[in-house]
Amino acid sequence: MTTRILTGITTTGTPHLGNYAGAIRPAIIASRDPGAESFYFLADYHALIKCDDPLRIQRSRLEIAATWLACGLDVNRATFYRQSDIPEITELTWLLTCVAGKGLLNRAHAYKASVDKNLAEGVDPDAGITMGLFSYPVLMAADILMFNAHKVPVGRDQIQHVEMARDIGQRFNHLFGNGKELFTLPEAVVEEGVATLPGLDGRKMSKSYDNTIPLFGSARQLKDAIARIVTDSRLPGEAKDPDNSHLFTLYQAFASAAQQAEFRAELIAGLGWGDAKQALFKLLEGELGEARERYQALIERPAELEDILLAGAAKARSIATPFLGELREAVGLRSFRERVVAGATAQKKVAKSARFVSFREEDGSFRFRLLDAEGEQLLLSVAFADGKAAGQVSKRLQSGSALDIRQQGCGFSLWLDEACVATSPEFADAPGCAAAIDRLREALTPRE
Repeated sequence: MTTRILTGITTTGTPHLGNYAGAIRPAIIASRDPGAESFYFLADYHALIKCDDPLRIQRSRLEIAATWLACGLDVNRATFYRQSDIPEITELTWLLTCVAGKGLLNRAHAYKASVDKNLAEGVDPDAGITMGLFSYPVLMAADILMFNAHKVPVGRDQIQHVEMARDIGQRFNHLFGNGKELFTLPEAVVEEGVATLPGLDGRKMSKSYDNTIPLFGSARQLKDAIARIVTDSRLPGEAKDPDNSHLFTLYQAFASAAQQAEFRAELIAGLGWGDAKQALFKLLEGELGEARERYQALIERPAELEDILLAGAAKARSIATPFLGELREAVGLRSFRERVVAGATAQKKVAKSARFVSFREEDGSFRFRLLDAEGEQLLLSVAFADGKAAGQVSKRLQSGSALDIRQQGCGFSLWLDEACVATSPEFADAPGCAAAIDRLREALTPRE
C-alpha cells in the first residue's frame, strides 16, 4: 500500500536551521521512498494568524518555496503547492469546524499559552486572541485530512495538532461515514533527537525568540550566528559535558555516528568552545553550502517558482475537488435533482413493501403488526413483556427460515419454537385466507 506523507511550513519568515532539521529534511528524505506519495505545502493561510504584514508574507512564501526545492524536493514525484491555491481546504475547514468540539480546541497549546499570558498580565483571558488562533487546529486538520495523509512529519511541539486532526476526522467519520471511513486517521512522525533544535540561547529555535541560525544566509552569517551560541564558562582544557550542551545537540543533529562519537570525546577531553563552534560551522557548511547556491539561483527566478507551484496546485486539486464533492454529499449538501430522484425511488420501494409496526398497549406490554403492501393487516402478535422481546421475534420472522403457519378456519397463526407468536384476522372465506397466507410468505421472504 502506498503511504501518503504530508507536511508544510508557515510562511511568516525566513527558514532557519530548526525548520530544516525538524520538518524539511525528514520530509524530503521520506518523499524519496518508492512506496510514498508526498504532499508538501506552503501554509500561507496559517501565516495570517500570526502576521499582518503583507510584504513579509509575500517574501516568506518565495523564500520557503525556494528552500524546499534547493534542499532537494523533486516536484515530479511530490505534490508541492500553496495552501491558498486550494479553495477546497477552506471549505473543508468549515465542515470540520461544525463537528470539532470547543472543549477540544480549548486544550490547544497555542491558545492555552495565549490565555495564560493574558492572565499573568492581569488582562481579559481572551484579549488579542483571534478566531484564527483559536481554530488553527481545525485548519491544520483540513490540510491533513483533505489528502488522507497517513504520516505527518512534524516537530515535537506539533504532535498535538496531528492528534487533534485524528479526533476531528474520527468524529466526522462517525457522524457521516455511514459505515465508511471517509478520512484516514493520520500519524505524527518525529525524527528523534532532532525534531526540536535548540537555538542560540538554548531555548527552542524559534523566530519569536530571535535565537535562530539562518539556513541559507551567507557563510559569514552562519559563522557569526554560531559564534553567538551560549556556552558555559569552562575554559579550554577543562572537560565539557556534551549531554548538557546545546551546541553538541546541534552538532549531533547533522553528524554521522562516528563524527558524534569523536566530537563527544574531544569535548570531554577539554576542547575549547571556540574550536567546538568552528567544528560546528565546518559541519553545517558542508551540509548546506551547495544547497545555498541552488537557493540563491531560485530566488532570482520567481516566475519559475510560480509556475512550479501552480502546477502543484492543479495536481492537488485533481484529488481535492472530487473528494470534497463526496464529503458534501455525505453531510447532505446534495443536488435537489438527485434528491428528488432518490426520494421518488425510495417511495416506490416503500409502496411495494410490507412493513412491521410496533406499539405499546395500555397495560405496558408490547406488540407488533405486519401490514401488507396495501396496508392490510396480516398478523397481530401476542403480547410481549418488553420491546426487545417483540423486536427479536419480528427479526426472526424476517430471517428467511421456514415459516410454521397453522390455518384454523378462515384464519391462521404463526408459530416459533412450538409457541404461537402471532395470529391473523378472520378472512371472509377460505380463498381469501389462502391469498393472505401467500402475501405473508412474500412479505417475509428476504430480498437481495
